[in-house]
Amino acid sequence: MAYSGLNEFIVKLEEEGELKRIQPFVNPSLEITDVADRITRSKGPALLFENTGTDFPILINAFGSIRRMSLAIGRDDLEDAGKDIEQLFAKLTGSASNYITGKFSRLPGLIRLSGILPVKTRSRGTCQQIIKMDPDLGILPVLKCWPYDGGRFVTLPVVHTCHPVTGHVNAGMYRMQILDKKTTAMHWQMHKTGANHFEAWKKSGRKMPVSVVLGGDPVYTYAATAPLPENVDEYILAGFLRKKKVRLVKCITNDIYIPEDADIVIEGYVDPEQESVWEGPFGDHTGFYSLADWYPKFRVTCITHRKNAVYPATIVGIPPQEDSYITQATERIFLNPIRMTLQSEITDLHMPDPGVAHNLVVVKINKSYPGQGMKVINSLFGAGQMMFTKYLVVVSEPVDIRDYKVLMKNILANTDFSNDLLYYKGPLDVLDHASDTFAFGGKIGIDATIKIDNENLSAMIPAGDQLTEAVSGLNRLTENQITKAYNIECTDFGVPVLIISVNRYLDNNIIGKVAKGLMEERITEFFRLILVVDHTVNVEDFFIVAWQVLANSDPVRDHYTLSDSSILIDGTIKLYQPGGFKRKWPNIVCADENTVHTVDQKWDSLNLGSLIPSPSVVFRQLKRQGQDEIIMK
Repeated sequence: MAYSGLNEFIVKLEEEGELKRIQPFVNPSLEITDVADRITRSKGPALLFENTGTDFPILINAFGSIRRMSLAIGRDDLEDAGKDIEQLFAKLTGSASNYITGKFSRLPGLIRLSGILPVKTRSRGTCQQIIKMDPDLGILPVLKCWPYDGGRFVTLPVVHTCHPVTGHVNAGMYRMQILDKKTTAMHWQMHKTGANHFEAWKKSGRKMPVSVVLGGDPVYTYAATAPLPENVDEYILAGFLRKKKVRLVKCITNDIYIPEDADIVIEGYVDPEQESVWEGPFGDHTGFYSLADWYPKFRVTCITHRKNAVYPATIVGIPPQEDSYITQATERIFLNPIRMTLQSEITDLHMPDPGVAHNLVVVKINKSYPGQGMKVINSLFGAGQMMFTKYLVVVSEPVDIRDYKVLMKNILANTDFSNDLLYYKGPLDVLDHASDTFAFGGKIGIDATIKIDNENLSAMIPAGDQLTEAVSGLNRLTENQITKAYNIECTDFGVPVLIISVNRYLDNNIIGKVAKGLMEERITEFFRLILVVDHTVNVEDFFIVAWQVLANSDPVRDHYTLSDSSILIDGTIKLYQPGGFKRKWPNIVCADENTVHTVDQKWDSLNLGSLIPSPSVVFRQLKRQGQDEIIMK
């Protein structure tokens, strides 16, 4: 099903019981974020804030469930889209077993046969019913999401650019900080296509045309986030998913073409000759603030919109958030293209929520020969956006990689730490804060496949009396103030994992003392994997522990071998101090007390049911206090 604008999507959401309208005024500055955060984490509906202090209502959490994600791409089920792509490839190659051996960049030529390529039209679009040649970004209800954000940010923009030489077009999603009524910062990171186009325009000495689409068919938003090769038009994917070609119209003040059914379009340009602007901080999808940096300035020349336009927004922060469901859609839609074009043995791929898409990827394969797990690791670490992955785990059929108890048991049963860990250094997402060097650091591939020729390692699970001995040792370490708390609950389901918290803030050498104490107490004989987090982390909360360890560790620097069968991962913060960690360490994202109180007071008027406490009340304990709340002290 295709939607002509967000209002049609809203009607569908209401028909499905997936949307709540909120009529009282809720401030786009901070308050809407706290409301959305409560609803998203409680698996609540999409929200339409009808009174935003502007002429535009705000739609948020529209992608915040598997059902709504399916509706957004016009399908009854996400699996349908993956099956359709598989069938298309199979049809074009003769049979389902003849995998395509060419590059995924051949996709435009293949899909051309299905007649869903975008088409350019000469007429004006619905998105141009109202044209403002004296633009003012202040007419839009742009959110300020978190208290220490650098300002208000457009959070669901589909940014359209083209290459000045090849003419290749791109629709990517890059946040935009409002600077004044006619300018924003453009946060296209160094690895993104928008940044590549910008560098090409810079070499040409010309201004770079840019147009930003908000709303329209929600499939456009998904397509802008999809892991397509650089020169594949996102509207080919959008047309394929919605089963209807996308109609494009020319912008008013530049030559960029955009979907005619968009809700709002912001036209303008970036002048490569002008100095960059200071952008950020921003409470990001990692759950930490991404720190301020220099980015290009976008100058607005025109704003157009349809009548009764809706402003789309999202929030990101400590996972899981709305973007988690976008990631899940990508897993389902792109599994078969990855299998067909990269590794035919791959049968499933999963990016768990605590890994925020790029910190942890788990892959399942059909293994038939020795070394196949390592082969897959080597291949995937160099494949597109997989190059940002820090922890890459490969397991064998028939493990359910979404059952984390089963997954961890299999990983530890089939991994020989002396042979099955492959350490790398390479490019990382620019939002990674744990590496010693910006956008570059450690990675690890873990071959947890069942080993051929009886090479698999038996799980080491402490017996009752052994566990009692281990607990005694752990208690002694706590009494000696080396550790603050510990959790051995994983042993209840046969997984020899120990979680420890420490106060590194008081003793920067505490990890060494912990390692020494664990070995002296012979605790390493009972646990294969030991995770260390800060004393502010609740060691009983497995999700938060996993998020902290994945975010705060460099797999090369922060892994310690304690014995032949036991390793420790340091998931604590690395303090910014002389002689210590050289980069600034960002604070975690949460709402301030005044915003939480204000939303609590308004809650009954919002018609959202019983009061849902703000998640920030719990997360606030993870913050470090200091003169600058953005940077941990």
